[in-house]
Formats: sequence, C-alpha cells, structure tokens
Amino acid sequence: MTWLKEVKKLDLVFSRYIRLSRSDENGYATCITCGCKKNWKEQQCGHFMSRAHYSTRFDETNCDVQCVKCNIFRQGESYVFALRLDEKYGEGTAEKLYQKSKQSQKIPKDELIEMRKTYQEKINGLS
Repeated sequence: MTWLKEVKKLDLVFSRYIRLSRSDENGYATCITCGCKKNWKEQQCGHFMSRAHYSTRFDETNCDVQCVKCNIFRQGESYVFALRLDEKYGEGTAEKLYQKSKQSQKIPKDELIEMRKTYQEKINGLS
C-alpha cells in the first residue's frame, strides 16, 4: 500500500476519534466555532492549521469538531477556531500550533500504520 493510502486510512480513524472523543453520552458533538450540536456522524473533524501541514495534521490540539457550514462553507472559521483553542488549552495555543505547522514533516509509513492502530484502540476504549 502506498504512503498516501496510509495517510487517508489514518485520516478516517483520526477524524472518527476526534468526533467521538468530543461527543456527549448521547453521541452529540458541538462545533467548536459556532456551537451547533449534532450527532458526531453529522459533524466533521476541523483543523485549525490545514491538513496540508503534516506537522499538525494529526495533532489532537489542532483538531476539533466542526459542522459542515463552518469547516467547509466558512473555510474553517480560523479566527474563531484560534480563540476557542486559546480558551480551551491556554493562551498562546493557536500561536504554538501556527509555528509548529511551519515545520516540515513527512511521517514514515510504518509510523502512520502505528498511529492508525493507536487511534483505533482509543476509539474502542470509548465504547
């Protein structure tokens, strides 16, 4: 399997983990930027710094639940996303993620596979 296919497989598991881990006991997850609440399956895994940056692509702090409206149609609402990250994790978090995103990183294929297994185990532990 190619490196890119492993990235896509990890993307699916990671997204599922982010949405599930931030949902309530009834399976509802709240959009970090607008606050709308929907079933986790109807929400998306939004990235503060774009998925194009591999150094932050799978960083749990960089990601949170977003509705389709905010994530796609409002291009991620990055300003509001940054404010919410600083509220949630402490002032300066968004700036640290921005700086981290500028670091070039290619994740080795075997590490992608291990990360996918780890996130699948985390999902299994949420049940």
